[in-house]
Amino acid sequence: MFDEHILPPGEAAAAPDESSLHDAYSSAVMGAIGRAGPAVVHISVTKGGQGAGSGSGLVLASDGLIMTNSHVVAGATAVSVAMADGQRAVARVLGDDPHTDIAVLRTDDHLGAPALNFVDSQLIRQGQIAIAIGNPLGFDQTVTTGIVSATGRSLRAVTGRLIDDVIQTDAALNPGNSGGPLVDAQGRVMGINTAVIRGAQGICFSVASNTARDVLTQIIRYGRVRRASLGIEGANTLVPRHVARASGVEQESGVRVMSVLKDGPAEKAEVRPGDLIVALDDEPVRGIDDMLRLLNHEKVRAEVKVTLLRRGEKRERRIFALERS
Repeated sequence: MFDEHILPPGEAAAAPDESSLHDAYSSAVMGAIGRAGPAVVHISVTKGGQGAGSGSGLVLASDGLIMTNSHVVAGATAVSVAMADGQRAVARVLGDDPHTDIAVLRTDDHLGAPALNFVDSQLIRQGQIAIAIGNPLGFDQTVTTGIVSATGRSLRAVTGRLIDDVIQTDAALNPGNSGGPLVDAQGRVMGINTAVIRGAQGICFSVASNTARDVLTQIIRYGRVRRASLGIEGANTLVPRHVARASGVEQESGVRVMSVLKDGPAEKAEVRPGDLIVALDDEPVRGIDDMLRLLNHEKVRAEVKVTLLRRGEKRERRIFALERS
């Protein structure tokens, strides 16, 4: 038999210090959840009068502004959101950009959610704590944790366009997590969770915060995401080695102009089918993906310096880019 510790009369056992039960990692995760969790919403989508799935979202402002994935609300005829505290509201799609898989919703109701800060995604480092909050498979307010496995990844959107600066994480994501935030140990938004590789373990992706903020800014300002166009159709093409050496071009590929839009910007600048574009504003163009990335909203109605090869000779053209329809 073991002797019991006998307390002096009138002295009660002291309650254990709760903080001593948690290590630094657990404390950081719980603190981040406490800050970011109340801003995460469950999104339900209806198409043609029938339920068509659900996802997650992030309240950006208490006046009813919400961010989620484009694929969560694509084709929706009705959208509703539910807060962690039980508040519900009807939402509408304010703007949608399938090229980055980001959509912005608006409700007419005031949403009681904290304002969250966004991290500059250029400062995110491999190995950082990554915390995903969402509603996978209908389980509201589910949290998974991991680390930032890699930064600067590219992910192909459903439109075929590359999403640049994607964050790879091993924080588990499942159907329903889409549109929810990936946050750091301070509860700041690093990205918007978007995709998993089926059959893989611990390979999940989030659209980086800088991309998400850029899309948000454009949707609020223009109602859409603006991108520039030169008025050409092109194809990825290798630069012959002898041509590269003769012209001083170091890259191995570029974009061959296959056709030029009649009366379009490129035609007015005397760009011709067969020309091989190798740079825009001195930034290398190795293929269509590079060209699309460089022709962002900043190039709309702006002059773009196009470096091209014609019959092995390097030439430059100044093209006044228009907005892509």
